[in-house]
Amino acid sequence: MSDTLSKIEKRTAYILLLPAVFLVFSIILFPIFANVWISFKEVGLKDIRIPEPRAKKIVKSIKDSSDEIKIIYKLRNSSLILDIRDVKFQDKIPKNSEPLNLDERCQLKSNIIYCDFGNWKAKYRENFQIVLKNKNGEKINKKEIKSIKPKLSGKSDNILLNTDFTLKNFKKVFFQNEFFDLLTTTFYYTFFGTIGSIVFGILAAQLVNQKFFGRTFMRSILLFPYVGPVVALAYTWELLLDPYSGTLNNLLLNFQVIQEPLNLLGQKYLTINFFGFDLKLRLALTTVIIFEIWRYFPLAFLFILARLQAVPKELYEAADVDGAGPLQKFISITLPQITAVISILFMIRFIWNFNKFEDIFLLTGGASGTRTLPINVYEQGFTISDIGMGSAVSIVIVLLLLIFMYIYFKLLGRRADEN
Repeated sequence: MSDTLSKIEKRTAYILLLPAVFLVFSIILFPIFANVWISFKEVGLKDIRIPEPRAKKIVKSIKDSSDEIKIIYKLRNSSLILDIRDVKFQDKIPKNSEPLNLDERCQLKSNIIYCDFGNWKAKYRENFQIVLKNKNGEKINKKEIKSIKPKLSGKSDNILLNTDFTLKNFKKVFFQNEFFDLLTTTFYYTFFGTIGSIVFGILAAQLVNQKFFGRTFMRSILLFPYVGPVVALAYTWELLLDPYSGTLNNLLLNFQVIQEPLNLLGQKYLTINFFGFDLKLRLALTTVIIFEIWRYFPLAFLFILARLQAVPKELYEAADVDGAGPLQKFISITLPQITAVISILFMIRFIWNFNKFEDIFLLTGGASGTRTLPINVYEQGFTISDIGMGSAVSIVIVLLLLIFMYIYFKLLGRRADEN
């Protein structure tokens, strides 16, 4: 009896889990599978539709002939890359008319013209015409002919569903698409954006972890960059950093820090003389990184503050008795206590920054040396309309992140666990 109940419970559990499994597959797994599938196909947005034969019908009168009508069919293959097989055509003509010099590919049955056009190659075009003559002296009704639409049918492959795969997209990604320049920019942006947000998060957490008047208000203010709408924040930064009407440039000019306005979001490089050495700074990319640090340090601040509040106060009291200074207490007590949190934050922020699209796109659109791999996915898929290439770039991003996660769990994750 107990075995029977156990089987019923298992069966019921599986049935109850089926909707969740279906949702996970449809929402998460299916798009991933589709993206991998498309990455091995040379397909653009214009090629997604299944090829179909099309015909535009034009009816004209023939000069010096009142009993004849010319019908012109502008035939074409809707696809630029795929063929259509076994194309069939049929059109109905008025009963009081008959075709003259009917094409050898066509035949007349009752008052319907049937044609077999065979195979149409990609980009196929043809002007096919039929001349109709009245049979009983009645005038042929042109409006009746125009109102009847020709029927076309054919067989073709769906480029998204066939099993023709290619590695050309991945070859283009690595060898024809400035891949290493994009990769360098992406890592530069991701690494410094991640480190910067964590460092400022630690400083903010240390600040508001102390007791002072208005601490609760200060904590809420520090969360504003993270909870604010990214579109509004990016637009505000664009206004502040505008080279001619922006507040920052006007302040720097008034205090004679700079001699001419800086296009912080539109200038790729800035040369700075540092103790006799000319340093080339990636200006626009650095500005975007600063925005990234400002916008996302509250997340690190929340995590680290929560951990700091759990540190036993006795540790700091013992350090005070031993005469330890603030820096010594931070290195010996605070930092070891928050190492695990920092490690997790680094992984999360690195993955998010590596996939970051909207911040860069809203600030610079990927111009002035800020074009990263996610921006390239958008440009390939929607600007150039090469969705196969866009999918291939996205798959490369996933593979790079998997490599990063493997290294993290092998090295940084193990050390964090040990600590």
